[in-house]
Amino acid sequence: MQTLAFGEWPSPVDAATAAAHDGSPEYVGFVGDEVWWTEPRPAEAGRRTLVRRHADGTEESVLPAPWNVRSRVIEYGGHPWAGAVRDGVPLVVFAHFPDQRLYRWEPGAEPVPLTPVSPVGPGLRWAEPVVLPERGEVWCVLEEFTGDGPSDVRRVLAAVPLDGSAAGDRGEVRELTGERHRFLTGPRLSPDGTRAAWIGWDHPRMPWDGTELIVADVAADGTLTGARTVAGGPEESVPQADWTHDNRLLYASDRTGWWNLYRDGEPVCPRPEEFAGPLWKLGQRWFAPLDGGLIAVLHGEGAQRLAVLDPETCEVVDAAGPWSEFGPTLAALGERVVAVGASPHSSYEVVELDTRTGRARVIGAAHRDAVDPAHYPEPEVRTFTGPDGREIHAQVYPPRNPDCTGPAGELPPYVIWAHGGPTGRFPLVLDLEIAYFTSRGIGVAEVNYGGSTGYGREYRNRLREQWGVVDVEDCAAVARALAEEGVADPDRLAVRGGSAGGWTTAASLTTTDVYACGTIIYPVLDLTGWGTGETHDFESQYLETLIGPRAEVPERYQERSPVTHADRLGAPFLLLQGLDDVICPPVQCERFLARLAGRGVPHAYITFEGEGHGFRRAETMVRALEAELSLYAQVFGLRAPGIPALELKP
Repeated sequence: MQTLAFGEWPSPVDAATAAAHDGSPEYVGFVGDEVWWTEPRPAEAGRRTLVRRHADGTEESVLPAPWNVRSRVIEYGGHPWAGAVRDGVPLVVFAHFPDQRLYRWEPGAEPVPLTPVSPVGPGLRWAEPVVLPERGEVWCVLEEFTGDGPSDVRRVLAAVPLDGSAAGDRGEVRELTGERHRFLTGPRLSPDGTRAAWIGWDHPRMPWDGTELIVADVAADGTLTGARTVAGGPEESVPQADWTHDNRLLYASDRTGWWNLYRDGEPVCPRPEEFAGPLWKLGQRWFAPLDGGLIAVLHGEGAQRLAVLDPETCEVVDAAGPWSEFGPTLAALGERVVAVGASPHSSYEVVELDTRTGRARVIGAAHRDAVDPAHYPEPEVRTFTGPDGREIHAQVYPPRNPDCTGPAGELPPYVIWAHGGPTGRFPLVLDLEIAYFTSRGIGVAEVNYGGSTGYGREYRNRLREQWGVVDVEDCAAVARALAEEGVADPDRLAVRGGSAGGWTTAASLTTTDVYACGTIIYPVLDLTGWGTGETHDFESQYLETLIGPRAEVPERYQERSPVTHADRLGAPFLLLQGLDDVICPPVQCERFLARLAGRGVPHAYITFEGEGHGFRRAETMVRALEAELSLYAQVFGLRAPGIPALELKP
């Protein structure tokens, strides 16, 4: 055991290893009896491929590069593929990221386009397809731009012919709904085919604020009639709906303050825990009804576990296994359930649960240790006390390396991580980006500040009109508590985050003196610009709840913005930005840096061509991680051998 300064421990977790293991399987589904899913390929320009698990257990990436199975609907995307078996052969429809067209694919053939290209704005986009071979159609969400502006857009449910006749003719696309809502999810058809259900909402609400659950009848000719709202409202969020095997409507609602399940309007096993989450991507699924009447669910306060719920007895039985967290993607066939699970010691993998036997097993994307697991961080799930005595949930990862310890009397540096969203939460899973720091002797604390999901609506609503206040205060409270406990060096604290976490990082650096430096990643920095045309349609009125009604409190938009307080910034920082980001565009960073010009604050600004909101390419992630470590090394007075020195300019 070597005694070395915290932050200077030699580690086998290099940036390339962390980048190679970034991302997770997603959008699981069945094609016949087979399980399929999407999977990231960081080394292949960050594309997502479609993986098929054959009956013999072998995995096949069915679409080679450059095919990229990913939708851009509402920019965050949604379920990008669906499949069925026709004449004994898989028939798959998917959205291709570069052109956003829908394609039909069958084994042994090249993908065939099903939808046209539009020259208007960003064109036509599709998500949540449902393949209906008997109708010769695929039903899905259509997002159609009507102009060049980010909010020049309409969304409807649509039916696309499977024969390719719409590939060159927009008129062949059959619209199923009018523009009843600004936003909507894909259709869920009842088992008997007589009804369809979907979710809709409108500005200024976000889907975790309030949505409406709509049901319509499916006529013999495939039209939807008699659409009516059956649940939801301005202060009731319904993020998912489905049908039971006997054609009863099953949905999640937070009308009691927790996302619980309801069947035909009646509560199913009400509990003070979450059975759903925030709908950031169309097609996210937290529950799946089974043929025998049971329901596969994700549930919990904080981390969500996979379980089977008996709606008649309210018994909830967790799946046995090492997984502590499951992503919001579930699929069921008969009594089989497929999910994506992970733990603090394993990355996300595809898991199948046989509810007849209770056996759960890994069937795809199996975790393989990239390094000796002794170098993985060990989380401590904590609840801290913040201003006014409020609870703050967090996950603390102390430095950990089997070969090193810090000098007696020395405290390690810590980095406070703020998550994106801000309506979101840090999952309790193995993250090699965290291991990259903790295995070197730098602690990490992930803060699920007020406004985070997983802890009920009251906790989530703490951020209403308080963005830039509660999140900043909660992160600072955790940092100070770690220092007061003698866990972290109070003079070597940093803060970092991406997207909304980038906002919290920048706001923390400009309004507090807690941190010695920070890493700001594709951030929101100027509310006045971001809320008036500099972001996409989905979040264009998000600030109405996060900050307050613009018409009533316009001064608050300027007062809260980090760009307004750039003159208060004295701590060194690293700013990372994708040049293709339409959610938090580069102009936000450029405006912030212009306000800093000539003030002598050490900083670095690194941009990445071809990257949008969320880095996906291995080479990008490597450079970003190494630059971040170099920042901390310079500010905290550490040696970082083998890491390119980050040039900090005044």
